[in-house]
Amino acid sequence: MTDLPDPDRFSHVTDWVFDLDNTLYPHHSNLFSQIDVRMTAYVSELLSLPREEARQLQKELYREYGTTLAGLMQRHGIDPDDFLQKVHDIDYSWLVPDPALGTAIRQLPGRKFIFTNGDRGHAERAARQLGILDHFDDIFDIVAAGLTPKPARQTYERFAELFAVIGPKAVMFEDLARNLSVPKALGMTTVLIVPRNFEPTFAEIWEKDKEYEDDVDFVTDDLPGFLDAIVQAAV
Repeated sequence: MTDLPDPDRFSHVTDWVFDLDNTLYPHHSNLFSQIDVRMTAYVSELLSLPREEARQLQKELYREYGTTLAGLMQRHGIDPDDFLQKVHDIDYSWLVPDPALGTAIRQLPGRKFIFTNGDRGHAERAARQLGILDHFDDIFDIVAAGLTPKPARQTYERFAELFAVIGPKAVMFEDLARNLSVPKALGMTTVLIVPRNFEPTFAEIWEKDKEYEDDVDFVTDDLPGFLDAIVQAAV
């Protein structure tokens, strides 16, 4: 289920921007489920709530504030460092190294960035386990974003200013269509990464944002194959 990339749509790209969770690693790896469980546990312990009530509140915060962290900071003034450390204390061996993805990213012309609502440590550990960390020029995490998560416009603008990224010369890869709306407005080419065959293994994480479909230029459930097609077209 892949839109074959039109080489002309990528020949001008000098900056390649990738979300991390469920984008650089496949949805079926289920890694984010560990983070999700730890966020629920954090909310439960913080507010002395039963697990199901904590989970409902966690999802409410996510929908209203963009991330559970942002909601907890706004409503309860939590320490973001404590939250990030605890929810990212997970087993990265769930991720299978992806040599094909590493080769494709390495061969892309220009700079490559990870742009995540997680923290740098989580991004580094996940990318290292995948075998792709050394192919990136830098990581823009939630701390660099001033703890304001995607899809806030100011966060993308902060990223673009920090790395001198020019929208029309960039492409962004994301697993949530809502997070492609601002990149599209900034002139970026946008690629939505979907679960393999649209069958997610952790259903609550996958959210298909129909109202943002116009902000999506390409859709693929095979990121390595998609990138390889771009690389081969440029040869």
